[in-house]
Amino acid sequence: MKIWNGYASEHSSKLVMIGHFKEVRDAAEVIALLEKLEDMIQGDRDSYEFDPEPKNRRYNQEMLELLLDLNFFPSPADLTQLLLDIDVRRDKKTITVTTDEIDVSLFMKALIHKGARVEIYSRHNYPDTEEAS
Repeated sequence: MKIWNGYASEHSSKLVMIGHFKEVRDAAEVIALLEKLEDMIQGDRDSYEFDPEPKNRRYNQEMLELLLDLNFFPSPADLTQLLLDIDVRRDKKTITVTTDEIDVSLFMKALIHKGARVEIYSRHNYPDTEEAS
């Protein structure tokens, strides 16, 4: 017998999130922050992947030390978003996140943490935008 764990909605959100920064450095710092978190998650992937109760999860010591170093404190459930199919691109002072997922709170928190003005919309409603292609 095979048991499948799946998480989906009836249709994709086709979400676009754009963070506009005052300085190029701030946008670059967000990318570095996300890369460090992703590296840590990939090293402990089994603990985060398909966790039925991520809200009850606690940070391991290594993750806690990294978060303290980054001065950034998302929830353990937020960190699971790094395992999803989410595209993050930077162009100078702008970071664009595109995904079919609706839960992107980690990325929004990271953008705001570094001072971005954030714009979020669905490409379903705005198909003519540059990010829709």
